[in-house]
Amino acid sequence: MHSVNVMEPKKPPPRIAQRAPALDADALELFARVARAGSFSLAAQQVGQTRAAVSRRIAYMEQRTGQTLFLRTTRSLALTATGRRLLPHAVAVLDAAEQARGTLTSVRAGLAGSLRITSLPSFGTTVLPPLLLKFRELHPEVNYDLIISDRRVDLLREGVDIAFRVTNRPPPDWVARPYLRFHVGAWCAPGQWAPMQHPDELAPAPLLLLGPVSTNPEMHWVRRDGSDAVICARAPAAAQSDDLTVLVRLAEGGMGVVLAPSYCVQDAVAAGRLVELLPEWSLNIRQGNAVQLLTLPRPQLGAVARAFAKFVQDNAPTAAPAGL
Repeated sequence: MHSVNVMEPKKPPPRIAQRAPALDADALELFARVARAGSFSLAAQQVGQTRAAVSRRIAYMEQRTGQTLFLRTTRSLALTATGRRLLPHAVAVLDAAEQARGTLTSVRAGLAGSLRITSLPSFGTTVLPPLLLKFRELHPEVNYDLIISDRRVDLLREGVDIAFRVTNRPPPDWVARPYLRFHVGAWCAPGQWAPMQHPDELAPAPLLLLGPVSTNPEMHWVRRDGSDAVICARAPAAAQSDDLTVLVRLAEGGMGVVLAPSYCVQDAVAAGRLVELLPEWSLNIRQGNAVQLLTLPRPQLGAVARAFAKFVQDNAPTAAPAGL
């Protein structure tokens, strides 16, 4: 009988253990948690690990980088100078991770509740509705209570979550962030008047004015490049109203020149229904040239208000409307 040689199967090469990177995002996040908590035990509770596992991970970071990050005693834990320099970067990683997890959680679970918003009418009837419609697509369970008014709403007393105002002096204890910059210009239907070089040229043009009849016969104009300012006589009014939308429609129909914020006429300008008469000038508004987003400080905001404020900021215009 012939002997048969049985070939033994080749053994796979031994696997080389992969060592975790010393300063990846997970390590930096863990370092930030330990530094904030001032304790390995508390940080371990936050991440669902044992104290020993957290301590080993930090020790591994120190070993691989050759830098001591914490000064350890039996009773305390303190950052070294190197740890203090690293901390702001690690905290940024931790905050970004928490925000990302919060975003995914809100999308998965969905926000629900009510949101009370106040806005000046010129903004509330033009810019605000598209924002609400987009936010509604993300969070259909949110309900809205809208106060669209020129009156000075008491934000705290009336339980407002979000306010849009043109102001240089936001209420105390509220956080103001510029959302939309604009200028107040002179607009009319195409072909009525040729573009003007100076506000004095408005004198023969009938104006469409927002607000009650004014006893002030003067208008203060400034060049948009900041090089000049003039005071000129107010032209006669063809119409005055507390509703700017009406005045814009009248201007489109050729009734006169409307003085309006650029964000109120951007659609009409884009469609060719209005043109700007004084493209180098802006009517000076003492409250400023930006719509401010007003909220309470972040710790006092509810989840819905916090999500909407972030959504508004994320969708802020990259450029001012109508050529500002």
